[in-house]
Amino acid sequence: MTALAPMFTRIEPRLQAAKYIRAVMSELPRRNGWTIAEWIGDRRPDATQRLLNRARWDTAGAMSTIRRFAVTRLDAAARPGSLTVGVLDESGQEKKGVVLAGVKRQHMGCAGGIDNGINTVYLAYVRAGAGHALIGARQWIPAKQISDPVTAISTGLPLDLTFATKGELAIDLLCEAYADDVRLDFVTGDEVYGACTKLRAFLEERGQAYVLRIRATFTLTLGGGSCLTCTQAVAKYLKQKRKWVIRSAGDGSKGERTYAWAWIATAGTTHYLLVRKHRTTGELAFCYCFVPEGQPVTLPRLIAAAGLRWPVEESFEAGKSLFGLDEFQVRLYEALLRHLVLVMAALAVCVTSAAAARHRSDTQVMKPSHPDEQPPEDPGLVR
Repeated sequence: MTALAPMFTRIEPRLQAAKYIRAVMSELPRRNGWTIAEWIGDRRPDATQRLLNRARWDTAGAMSTIRRFAVTRLDAAARPGSLTVGVLDESGQEKKGVVLAGVKRQHMGCAGGIDNGINTVYLAYVRAGAGHALIGARQWIPAKQISDPVTAISTGLPLDLTFATKGELAIDLLCEAYADDVRLDFVTGDEVYGACTKLRAFLEERGQAYVLRIRATFTLTLGGGSCLTCTQAVAKYLKQKRKWVIRSAGDGSKGERTYAWAWIATAGTTHYLLVRKHRTTGELAFCYCFVPEGQPVTLPRLIAAAGLRWPVEESFEAGKSLFGLDEFQVRLYEALLRHLVLVMAALAVCVTSAAAARHRSDTQVMKPSHPDEQPPEDPGLVR
């Protein structure tokens, strides 16, 4: 990505960064300092480690460049008027070390429970029908690490770093995206972000529509001033079958994701409860929705926005399995962020190239006829 060149004051780290990006895009079985150095042709990983730890380059500026690159090219490949969604989500990595920025025993989705590791909050840009890319990342740092001077110095934490919840980190990521003129029809996220009153207030003050997952115990203020939990509201207002519609939430890893959907208006004119019901188990999921006055609000539009939260999981899976998003041998705060930035650059190049190729090609891969059907070995065989 030649667009990243101005982020470097010297040519050596700029060339090394370009090699690093190409290395993580290669078919290396593992991506760490030694394997990347060997792929590049270096005898030792010194140059790679210097790039991440000590070289002078603008990490934040590089992130901004990648963000604008990905958004501009996904928009160019999209149909006019297709939804744009910013997806907030965190991803964890199990780590054994104790002297590592952000490391703590905590709930790790990748570990299926409590384990030692780090968590990073991401912002993904999803353009319906075109593609999706990670466009922002902030590592979550435990308050104990920030307040301990020895740990803060040994892990390279910035002197002005203050503790921030994941919801507050999400606000920072959105502010960076808005500063780069990223325009979003909706912001989506799971219960971590739906529960953050500061994040919801920030979005509403900006007039930014959102569809955020919330827990069943979330309390709603409905017409007449009555206060009910989500579960109670469904039991009271959605008993009749005719109030539910069957709609697809888009394609998932096993084909189309079809659910029963309904919505309930709140006491305000801009907030709604969106309810999703599994057609077999009856399991319910809830989203708290905000749509400013004057913007279109329909049940199909909210369903579409909710369904576009899924692609961030595809970004995590591809980033980890194909590009080494979670494979790094650094312990410093800035070094970890630099690794993420370079991997996100590789991801951005690939997803935008795929989006452009899809836009130019008439070849369409048929939808699977059942959830376990395997994709064709050669898309060119599809007629």
